[in-house]
Formats: sequence, structure tokens, C-alpha cells
Amino acid sequence: MFKNYIKIAWRNIWKNKLFSAINIISLAIGLSASFVIGLMIYHEFSFDNFHPNQDRIYRISTRFFGEDHSNINRGVNTPLTKVLKDDFPGISSATSLYTYRPYEVKVGDKKYKNSEGAIFTDKNYFEIFQYQFLAGTKEALNDPNKIILSKNKAEKYFPNLSYDQVLGKTITYDDSATVEVAGIVADFSEKTDLIFDEFISLDAAKKTDMDWAVSNESWTSISSSSQLFVLLHPNTVKSELQNKLDALGKEHEDKEAAERGDHLGFNLQALPEMHFSEYGLFDYGNSAANKSVLTYLSFIALFLLLLGCINFVNLNTAAATQSAKEIGIRKTLGSSKKQLMFQFLGETFLLTLISGILSIGFGYMLYKIFAEFLSPTFHYSLILQPEIIVGIILLLLIVSALAGVYPAIILSQFKPVSILKSNIFFRKDKGELRKFLSFFQFGIAQIFIIATILVGKQIHFMLNKDLGFKSNEIAFVEFPYQDENIDKRYLLKNELKSNPKINNLSLASAAPSSYTMYGTLITYATENGEEKTQADELFGDTNYLELYNIPLLAGRKPINDSINEFVANQTLVKKLGYSDPEDIINQRVNIGETPYTIVGVMQDFNQGSLRSDIRPMIFTTDINRKWRTQFSTLSFSFNPNNLSSAIADVEKQWKNIYPEADFEVQFVDETLASFYRQEQRISKLLQWATGLSILISALGLFGLVIYTTERKTKEIGIRKILGASLLRLNATLCKDFIIPVAIAVLVAIPIAFYLIDNWLQDYAYKTEISWWVFALSAIGMLIFAVILMSFRTIQTALRNPVKSLRTE
Repeated sequence: MFKNYIKIAWRNIWKNKLFSAINIISLAIGLSASFVIGLMIYHEFSFDNFHPNQDRIYRISTRFFGEDHSNINRGVNTPLTKVLKDDFPGISSATSLYTYRPYEVKVGDKKYKNSEGAIFTDKNYFEIFQYQFLAGTKEALNDPNKIILSKNKAEKYFPNLSYDQVLGKTITYDDSATVEVAGIVADFSEKTDLIFDEFISLDAAKKTDMDWAVSNESWTSISSSSQLFVLLHPNTVKSELQNKLDALGKEHEDKEAAERGDHLGFNLQALPEMHFSEYGLFDYGNSAANKSVLTYLSFIALFLLLLGCINFVNLNTAAATQSAKEIGIRKTLGSSKKQLMFQFLGETFLLTLISGILSIGFGYMLYKIFAEFLSPTFHYSLILQPEIIVGIILLLLIVSALAGVYPAIILSQFKPVSILKSNIFFRKDKGELRKFLSFFQFGIAQIFIIATILVGKQIHFMLNKDLGFKSNEIAFVEFPYQDENIDKRYLLKNELKSNPKINNLSLASAAPSSYTMYGTLITYATENGEEKTQADELFGDTNYLELYNIPLLAGRKPINDSINEFVANQTLVKKLGYSDPEDIINQRVNIGETPYTIVGVMQDFNQGSLRSDIRPMIFTTDINRKWRTQFSTLSFSFNPNNLSSAIADVEKQWKNIYPEADFEVQFVDETLASFYRQEQRISKLLQWATGLSILISALGLFGLVIYTTERKTKEIGIRKILGASLLRLNATLCKDFIIPVAIAVLVAIPIAFYLIDNWLQDYAYKTEISWWVFALSAIGMLIFAVILMSFRTIQTALRNPVKSLRTE
């Protein structure tokens, strides 16, 4: 019986080749998008869910909060770590780690530059996170100057030695800390964000430039390189532990800060949630994954799959009239309703299976298209995982049921007597469901179109907005942080001064808008006494404002090496209570205990992404150079016609002064564009989702138009004989389809407006939601639908009416 169902299904598919092709392609597109997006979501949610006791492992982060603000830092202070390690209620074990990126690693006579994956930690790390030890034990980190290596790092540093032979070998970091290998662990084979492979005992940090981080005893001094993980007791209630941490924060917060509404707290973050955190393990503000993006992707996959299923339902119910007499004969010959339903469901499953096979290839094409936006650990081969294969089979069965049940019920309910005596089904078939489903399809497509245009408009706005400084034709290099010799930095600048290919140069802490920004607390006098405010700090020499074309509105620039004067931005001037920039010149404020004079006011500029407002800022020179220079970059402007040779000249001088340091040039405009990688990713996803939704909807509409014109061939012939013009015939045939499309377009507009307006609330500076976007997209969709329908209706109307009426 099953074999017979398959044979009949294949015959029907082959008989209706065009409808079958539309069904297969539409569903294959929807399935391919679902496969790729589903794999992405599966991949992102599978990080760090393999650890024993993972439900009891938490990371603790620091929270600075008040009535109208809350800022979270992934780092913690050193005293908190000591308190939690000392038998704190509810905590079984606690470990601190300090991320470390040494400039140079020496292993024998070999040197490795900018090694990644090193941390300073203690043996508790290996109690919380279970590694397999290939040599040595975790107890080794109790001893000073020890290191445990991962299998990969051990093989890299000591390629020809066994694990036991590696034990006892020494490694030197930045010519300051020499440690002895005391253990080797296997690398995690599962997906993890804990990509560490050099575990150095904590005391060794005091011999490196990380000494300040591990030795700082202030409760309010936070280093984002510091991380704190805890393992809770099995019976610990998370909310109760959070209350204890809140009390601990309140006990040790700065009393003056608390009086003005700035409080200290600590947050518990479950280990699996760390992967989705905006304050990840490494790059602040650049998390490994984003739940909101994954949510958008889920809806995109769902809607594309629904659009493909809608074509199934629409075209199968439309084609039912062509099979009506066959069904009537089968029922007359004794076929039961159940048998007919199984036959039609079998046909649907066969079509779905073909679509599924085809979609695997389509999915790989989509994977290659989106490769640049995907996690580097994501691979399409994930589709071969047993649980994924089972999921795909279940998805195909569900899709077959969703797409096939309704047409199967409709077809199996035909009354054979009515069908065989007349065309009663044709007269009853008004296609109301098909019109509604077409309405739904084009509504979704219209929402995608509007969203794509407005997201692209916002990205264009952000990339082209005047930020208050010059960003094009300017590049910068970062000095090796291990070499703090300020004379070398000035030497590089002076050597390049006379180069005609370089227009201007400036030593500074960072570009005006960057990921690197310092902060300070300013104390100022008011009528009600002293008040304090946070401000960003930017350090630069006397060329900086000129290089970046930042106007001075009042006063002058700070003098080089001045230790007690700065330039304020407009936002800080207003915060201090002044409306006229001239009035604040020569006013004095305190930074810490040191009095400073405000000698100038500069125009506001955006210090980072346009998601955030402009913050109060001070610009000053290298005021801390006595203990540590803040001039960590050299910015230079160039003529774009001489770009390559200018970069080559800078690199040549760099190598003369820093022969062992890597040379890496960064362009300011590219740094600005990197702020919006997530938006660019969403934009590209929307573009493809829009294209695919339009393609699926167009295929479905085209199939319905073919069905309708074939059904009305005789009507068209009669109208043509009675004198109807080609334009009139086209309008008559298109009317039934253009109305639901037009309604869909109108309904989609307020929905799209709401969604985009809600998305734009995340931005302090945003593009205008222009009326022309809705008008243009609506008109474009209607014109597209009319052209698509007219292509077939005009083709049918041009036929000789004699051929369609000769049997009458």
C-alpha cells in the first residue's frame, strides 16, 4: 500500500511539474534559511554547557548604580576575591583570574610575540573547571612561579618532548617573570569561551606589568582584566547569596559617592549566560553572541518557513479542482477518506523530502554568503551531528503535517456524486483562504522591505554623521605597551615630521572616538557646596586638536607637560553650570586632591558609538608621565594619493626604533565603522531575508495566477470575442489578487513602523523614519505584483479564443 501511495504521489508531482517545482523551490528556500539559522542558534547556545556542576558555576561582576543609571564591569576588585575565598556563606570555591597578553614569550632560544590565552590564577580554577591532567597536578599553582600549559601550547613550545619531559622546563614572560612548567592539561573539545592555555601562578603577576591589578587593595578600583568565578554549594539559594553580595557592596562602597547616589554592587552571572553577555571575557562591549540578534534570526527563519508552507497550502488547494474528478472516481471505487488523506499527505511528504534534500545545498550557499558575520567556531558540518539530523527529520515531518493536513482534509471531503455530475466544486471555490494566505505572505515581505531600508538608512546615518572631528585620511599606530620609554615615542614622531607624505602627527592616548577611554572624577564648587561628576579623559599633545580638526570655542590648548590645566568639552561646561564657554575660562576644579585650571573649551564630539550620548570630557597633555606615560598612540594624517608609500615610511622608521615589535596601522574611519558591525550584520541578514521572502511570495502568486488564468480560459475567450480590450482583460484578472496585496502592504506599514521605532530606541542619535520609505516600498511592491501578474494574464489573453471555445 505504501509503495502504491509513493507511485501515485510521484505521478501527480510529475503531472503538475510547474506547481511541484514552485512548491519544492519555495519550501527549499524556507528550509535552507531555517537550517542555517537553526544551526547558528544551536551553536551559540551550546557554549560551556558541558562542565560538571555548570548549574552551580557563576561569574561575579561589579555594578555601579544609582536611581537613573547602572553600569556593569566584568572586572572585580582584589579585596572581594579575598573575602569570597575565605569561607564565604553559600560559596564552595572561588577563583580569580587575570587575563594577560604578554608582549614576548621566551622558550629557550625561541621568542613568541603577542601570545594569547594566558591568565594568572590559582589551583581553585581547576576545582571549578574540570580539566583532564596529562601531566602534573593542579596543586602546582600553590607554589610560586609555576605554570600549567594546555596540550596545544605544550606541543607548540616544546614540539619534540613528551609531556613528562616538558615538566620542569622554564618560560619567560616579557623579560620579567620566569616560570617553571608544572602541569599539562587537555584542551576542551567542546565549545567554550574559556579559551585559556597558559595558567600562571598568581604571585608571578607581581613581576610583570599586571602587578598593579593583583596588588590593588581598593574596593572601588576595578580592573576589567580581573575575573572572579565561584562554585556554589548544592543547597545555596541564588537570591539569598545575591542579597549577601549586595550587603557586601554597600558595606565597602565609597561613602561620598553613595551620598550623591552612586552605589557599589556585585552581580551573579550564570556560566552559560556569559557567552551572551555584553561584557564578555575579553573585549568589553563586544560579546561573543547577542540574544536579540538570535531572536530576530529565529523570527526570520520562522516566517520564511511559513511562507514556503503557505505556497504548499495555496497551490495544493488550488490544484485540487484539477484532481476533483480523479478523487470522485477513487471514492466511487471504494477509497476511504483515511486512504485519500494518507495519499495526499504522502505526496506532501515526498515534496517536502525533495525540498529538504535541495535545501541542504541551498543552506551551504547561505552559509558561505554569511561566513564573514558568523562565529569563527561555527561550521556547516555541524549539520551532520546526530541530534541535528534527528531535528531535521522532525522538522520535515512537522512541515509536511502543517502544509499537507489542510489540503488533504479538503480533498478527501469531496462528494463524488456532485463532482462527477457537474463542476459544483469550481463554483464553490472562491479561494478566500488562498487570498488570506497571499495577504499574509506579502505583508511579511513588505515588513522585511521596510525594515531593510530603514536599518540601512540608520547605518548610513551612523557612518556619515558629523561626529565633531575629522576621521578620514587619518591613521594611528599603538606603541608596544611593554616599552614605556617616552623618548622613543617622541623620536618616532620627530623622525616623521619632515616626511612630505605625512601632513600632521600627534602623540595621544587614543583617537577621539575609540574603544579605549580613561575616566576621572571631577570635584567642583556650587552654591550648595561641592559636587562631583564623572568625565572621560583624553590625553594628547599640542597638535592633537588641529590634527583631528576639533575646534576650540574659547581659551587655549594646554601647554605640553602641564600637570594642572585642561580643556573641557561643551557637555562638561554645561554640567558644571555654565552656559557661555568664555565664563568658565580660568575656573578651578579638583581631580582627586589636585587643583586644575580650565584653560579652554572644545566643541563636543562623539567619543564612541552613536548608541550613547556625548559624555563630559577633559582634554589634557601627558600629565601622568612622571610615573607612566599616557601617550600610547601616534596619529598621523596623510594624502590618500600617497597612502601606500606613507605607510611604508612609517613602518620603516618604526622598525628602526622598535625592531622587535609588530607594526600594525589602524585607520580611524575603519575603527568607527567597527562600532556598527552588529548593525551591518543585521542589515545583510535583512537584505537576504527580504529577497527570499519576495522570491517565495512571488513564486506563490505566480502559481496562483497560472491556476486562475487556466481556470478562466473560456471566460477570457468569451470576453475577448465580446470586445474586451487587452488592458481590460488584464485588469479583470489581476483584480482578485491586487486587492489582498494592497491590503497587506497597508497593514504592514504600521507594524513595520512600530518594530523599527522600537529598535531605534537603543540609539541616542538616530535617522528619521521618513514617510517616503513607506510610500516607496508600498508603490514598489504593488508595481512588482502587477508586473508579475500581468506577465501571465496578458500571455493568456493573447491566445486565440477559438481554441478555448471550440469544444463548447
